[in-house]
Parts: sequence; structure tokens; C-alpha cells
Amino acid sequence: MLSGEYPPRWGGMGSTVFHLSGALAKMGHRVTVITRSDPKARKDSSLIPKQDGVNVRMVKWAKIPMAFTRSYGKHALKDLLALHKRDPVDAVHVHAPMISWTPKQFAKVRTEIGNVTTSLHGSWLGERDGMIRAAKFGESATWKNPNDLAILLTAKHYAKYERAAVRGSTICVPNSEATKRDFESRYNPPNNWRAEVVRWGVDVEMFRPQNHDDEDSQIAHEEMRRRFGQPDELALSGSAETNTPLLLAVGRLAGRKGFRTLLRAMPMIIAENPNTHLVIVGRGHMRKTLLKQAKKLGIENAVSIESGMPFSALAQLFRSADLCVYPSLYEGQGLIPLEAMASGTPCATVDDGPLPEMVDESVGALFEVGDPESLAQEVNLLLSDPEKMAFFAEAGRKRVISEYTYDLNAAKYAEFYSQ
Repeated sequence: MLSGEYPPRWGGMGSTVFHLSGALAKMGHRVTVITRSDPKARKDSSLIPKQDGVNVRMVKWAKIPMAFTRSYGKHALKDLLALHKRDPVDAVHVHAPMISWTPKQFAKVRTEIGNVTTSLHGSWLGERDGMIRAAKFGESATWKNPNDLAILLTAKHYAKYERAAVRGSTICVPNSEATKRDFESRYNPPNNWRAEVVRWGVDVEMFRPQNHDDEDSQIAHEEMRRRFGQPDELALSGSAETNTPLLLAVGRLAGRKGFRTLLRAMPMIIAENPNTHLVIVGRGHMRKTLLKQAKKLGIENAVSIESGMPFSALAQLFRSADLCVYPSLYEGQGLIPLEAMASGTPCATVDDGPLPEMVDESVGALFEVGDPESLAQEVNLLLSDPEKMAFFAEAGRKRVISEYTYDLNAAKYAEFYSQ
């Protein structure tokens, strides 16, 4: 399995590959992950979480925006072929777009090893278009972040490697119908293109509903609620009837995540729910911009921005929040809504891209992308209906358990590997 991210790089791809590898290993498969070298993990291997049946190898890569996908791809291929000589590999799983191979490199793997399954986590051109859309809706300037700027300027160049993946893989596995349509419209796949959508699952043990009957769990909930805003007794007891609702938004602090749209909606939310508090959790270049905007809007006391959080604390925050809001302007799939639903927390998200494939009006709410008025309206409607919130909390968890787990992902990918 070749992935540009793996713990201790806990990005969306890193987390996905970690859990998928573990689920495959539990099925009896042996998994070797070839990922980018991490300086701290090189010095202290304990930073790489251990899983029985999963071996992790790290290779060199050039620390240059976008260009790292080529250098990592080159070194990963060399390491893969060396591994295959010593311990024959049955199938290769590539996680695009953070690895860039040419048609010749794909052909070499197909010839010397065999099956190449490529997960499509989204496209560079889609990322670029998300940034353009973000600018349209008054989000952050792209030039403030070197990686985003590189995507904006070079996505068209790197798209040729995505085209190579479409044509050079045994099967491509988009993570949503939206991603599949994106690749079909941009890359004109051949008539014999094999593509099957498999949406990624989430860790349903880490992301689980709050247990108010367990003393330790209840104490953790109360501590989290007191950390943000001024919770009433109903909030501390976990009741959806609280008059001090806690909203949660999670994601990289970048323009395409739509956080400025969310902040613009907050005055309208506070007008109907005066004691609402919003927590945004994410790293990125926009923190100062968002704090400045909150102050300008007069809502700085109702907004907290956390640059980082241990996983256990973030999982608790998902459980303790009353509502998750996800205003993203572009996603390949988008795991945050699923993590919220797995935690027993309803989600309001955009009626755009892959998000409606997971969140619909039977488990949450949808608002118009980039529209703060629509966002505020949907949030206020949910907060005004505690019975619906409680119903959505239960229905969302059921949906995740039945459709979005890593065990289901592993079983499906095992079929692809063996074909």
C-alpha cells in the first residue's frame, strides 16, 4: 500500500490508510505500507503506531509543494520493487493524488507485480476549483499558503499523473459518486475503465456517542462543555433542549473549508440562539484571519479556535457538541460529517459535491454552499427542534454503523486485490 500519509501524519488519508491496513490485517492479510519519511519517526519509531500484520516503510521525498508527489512516487516505486524481489507482493494499492506516477511507472508495476488498485481521494483540479470557488465566496487568499498556491498554479500539470492512474490501474476506486464524476469529466477514461465507488468509513470505536450513565464519561463531557461557552444544566446533562448550544466545525484552516461563511452566519444564529458557542478545530494559515473576522462581526466571545487537539479530546468534543457544521467548498468525500454522526451528533453540511451522498434530511440538514443565510436558517431550524436533533443523533449513528466502517472497506478492497 503506497500512501503519502501515514501516522504520525494523521491527515485524512493517513487515518484512512492506518485503519484500512489494520482491518485488512485482522482478516489475515499481510500489509506493507510505503509512505513518506517523517524526521521525528525516523528518530523515534514508537511514534509510528504498531498493528499486528502491518509493516511500515518510509522513503525519501523532496519537501517541495506538489513536487513531493513525484519524488515520493519515484522512491516508493524503487522500494516496492526491491520488496517484491525479497517477499513477492500479490497486489499494490495506490492512494492518489499524493503520489504521481507516469504511464511507464504504472506499466512497470503491472508487468512485474500485477494488480494495481488505485483509490481516488479527490483530484488536484478539483482542489484548484475549490480554491477558485473559495475566492468567489470571500474566503482566504490562496497566496497566503505555499501548498495552496502550488496547487492553484500547477494542478493542471499534475493532472497528467491522475490521468495516468485512470488509464494504468487495474481498477480505480473513487471515494464518492462526485469524485467518480469528477474524474470521468476531466480525464475521459477508456471504455474498459473499471471504477467502483467505495466511501471511506470511520473509527466507530473512537467516535462513539456520549454515555451519560458512565461516571468517567460524564465527567469528561462536563469538562469539555465548561471549556467552551457557559453551559446550562441541560447542556451538562446532554439534553438537546439546552439553551446554550455548542456548535463544532473541524477541518484545515484553509479557504476551501468555508469557515468565513460559517462566521458570517453566526450573528444570525446568535440572534435566535443568543447563548450559542462555536468551536473551530484545525491547523492552518487562516487562524488570525478568522479571529479578526469574528471580532469585526462582534462575535469574538462566541467563537473559539483550537489549532490542535489530541485525538481523545477531539473525539470527546465530537460527542459533547450539540451540532456539527461542515461548510466545505470542495471535498473528495469529507469524513467529518461521518465522524460527527458516529459520535451521535447531528450534522449540517452543504448540498454540494459528495456531502449529500452521506448526509440527507433523514439524518441531518443541508444548506446552500457558500450561503451564510441558508446555513444560519438550517442551524436555527435544528436547534429549535430538540426532538428532531435527538432522532438525528440516533439515526446518524445507525447509518454509519451499517454503511461506513473500515471492516466494510477492508472486505471490499480484499475483493479488488484478489480479482
